[in-house]
Amino acid sequence: MSEMRKTIVVGMSSCNIAAGAEKVYGIIREKMADGLDVNLSITGCLGLCFCEPQVRVIDEDGSEHLYVDVTPERITGIIDEHLKGGRPIAAWASDLNQGAMVKLLGKQRRIVLANCGRINPERIDDYLAQGGYQALERVLRENRPAAVIDEVLASGLRGRGGGGFSTGLKWRFAYNNKADKKFVICNADEGDPGAFMDRTVLESDPHAVLEGMAIGAFATGADEAYIYCRAEYPLAVKRLDLAIAQARERGLLGKSILGTPFSFDIHVKEGAGAFVCGEETALMASIEGRRGMPRIRPPFPAEAGLLGKPTTINNVETWANIPWIIRHGAADFAAQGTEKSKGSKVFALAGKIKRGGLVEVPMGITLDEIIHDIGGGTGSKRQVKAVQMGGPSGGCVPRQLFDTRIDYDEVVKTGAIMGSGGMVVMDETTCMVDVARYFLNFTQLESCGKCTFCRIGTTRMLEILTRICHGRGKPEDIPMLEDLADQIKHTSLCGLGQTAPNPVLTTLRYFRDEYEEHIHEKRCRAGKCRDLCSFEITDRCVGCTLCARNCPVNCIAGASKELHVIDQNRCIRCGVCRDVCPFDAVAVR
Repeated sequence: MSEMRKTIVVGMSSCNIAAGAEKVYGIIREKMADGLDVNLSITGCLGLCFCEPQVRVIDEDGSEHLYVDVTPERITGIIDEHLKGGRPIAAWASDLNQGAMVKLLGKQRRIVLANCGRINPERIDDYLAQGGYQALERVLRENRPAAVIDEVLASGLRGRGGGGFSTGLKWRFAYNNKADKKFVICNADEGDPGAFMDRTVLESDPHAVLEGMAIGAFATGADEAYIYCRAEYPLAVKRLDLAIAQARERGLLGKSILGTPFSFDIHVKEGAGAFVCGEETALMASIEGRRGMPRIRPPFPAEAGLLGKPTTINNVETWANIPWIIRHGAADFAAQGTEKSKGSKVFALAGKIKRGGLVEVPMGITLDEIIHDIGGGTGSKRQVKAVQMGGPSGGCVPRQLFDTRIDYDEVVKTGAIMGSGGMVVMDETTCMVDVARYFLNFTQLESCGKCTFCRIGTTRMLEILTRICHGRGKPEDIPMLEDLADQIKHTSLCGLGQTAPNPVLTTLRYFRDEYEEHIHEKRCRAGKCRDLCSFEITDRCVGCTLCARNCPVNCIAGASKELHVIDQNRCIRCGVCRDVCPFDAVAVR
C-alpha cells in the first residue's frame, strides 16, 4: 500500500456485519468509485462487540483512529471530515488508552487474539508480516518432533475446549503410537449458547490455526487433518477455505512443505450443528459419514481415532496458541497464570453485560475483574446476580463467589466448568429456575439418545422444571431433581449427559430459595415466570410514558407527568415495562 495515502479498514466479522458493517463498506466503495483516494481493507473482530461497526483510519504518518458505532451517516461524515478534510472526529473515535477502554484492554493478555481486528484475515501476507509461519519454519528446520512436544508440555498449555487435559501429553501419546497413518483434527464445533470464541478466531486469524495444526501434525507424525466447523459459521468456513488455498500456493501446506520431507494437508468438514458432535468420538464418527454418536473410551483417539488411526484432537483456541509458544518459548507462556493453569484464556462475554464481546485474560484473574472491571458490570444498571460458565455443560456461579480465580480446578469447585469460554452474565431480573430449564431444554434436545438416562432422565427433569415454572411445582420435585441428576451424571456415556444436570445442580445449590418460592409461594421474584408474577407501577413513576409507549399490548394508561396504571386483565406479564423504566418504578408482585 502507498505510504502517501490514507488507509481505511472496516471490521467485517460476523458481529460487525450484523451491526451494519456491509452498508458502511458499501458506502466507502461508492465514494472510491467517485474519486476518493484511499486504500481500503477489511479486518476481523477486535473483541469490542458492544460498539460495532468499527472503522480504523490510518493517516499518512501512521497514526490510527478507531471509530466505533459507525452508522451510514457517520461514515459519510468521517469521509468528508477526516479522509478528505484531514480533521479526525474525536467525538466518534475511541481512545484505547483512556477511560473504560483502559480497564477493558489493560487487564487482558492477548495471545490468541493478538491479530484479531488488526490484520486482514483474507490476506496471507498480513499474517506473514506479523511473524506468521515462522514457528512452522523453525520446527521443520530443526527437525526434532519430540523436542516440539517437550516445548508444548513445558508451556503447561491445557486443552481450551473445556476438558483442560495437557496438550503436550496428548501429543506425546499420539507420537508414541506408531502407525502408517495419523491424523490431527481441529474441533470447531462451537455449540454453547452465548459462545463465539472459535468463530471469531477462524474469521479473524485463520492462519494461526492452520500453522498450529501443521506444527502439531509434524510433532505427532500426522500428514492429514480435518477442521470440523459447524455449517452455521459460513464466513468462518469461507475464510478457512481461502486461507488453506493461500497456504498451499505458498508451499506451507501440501507436499514437501518449505522444501522439507514433511507433507501435510487440511480439509474442512462442515458439521450439521449437532451439539453432541463437539464430543470427540461423535465428531470423528460424523467425519467418517456416520451418525454423530459417542463411543466407549478406551481406546482413546491418540491410539485409535479417525478411521481407527492415531488422532490428535484440539479445539480452535488450543491450536492458535501453538505458534506463539514456539516463537516465544514455553517459559514465557508458563510465566503467566497459576500453578496448574498457565497462559491466557479467551472468553465471550454475553447476556446482561455492559461491554459484551471477546476478552483474553491471563489465567488467575478473578471473575469479578472480568465481569466488572473489563465487562463494566450489567448494561441494565442492576446488580449482577450470577454468571453461567461452561455453557449447557457448566453451571451458574453466584456473585458471592466472584473472587474465584480463572483456574481449571478453582472453577470446578464452584460446580461450574471452564468450558470453551462462554460467560453469560445475569442480573436480578433473571429467574434461576427458568435458566436451569432453558439449558436443560437445550441438552435434552441435543441428546443423541444413545444412553437411556440421558435420553429419558433429562426429559423427566425438564418436565419437572417446566411444571415448577408454571406454578404447579410440588415439594417432592426438588429431591426428585437431585436424584435424577445424580443418576444421569453417573450413567451417561459422554460428556453431554455427564454434565447436563450441572445448571440444575448449581442453581439448586446457590438459589434453592427461588425454587422453594416457586413451589410453596407460587411466586417468581424475577418476574420471568408469567404464571407466578404480576407487575405494578409504584409511586416512583414520573409519568415519562416510556412504559406505555413500549407495552406490546397497550395495557398501560396514564397522562404525561402523572402516575401510570397497568390493566392487570390485559397484561401479558412480559416485563417490558420494567426493562425500559429508567426510574425503577415497576415492581414485581
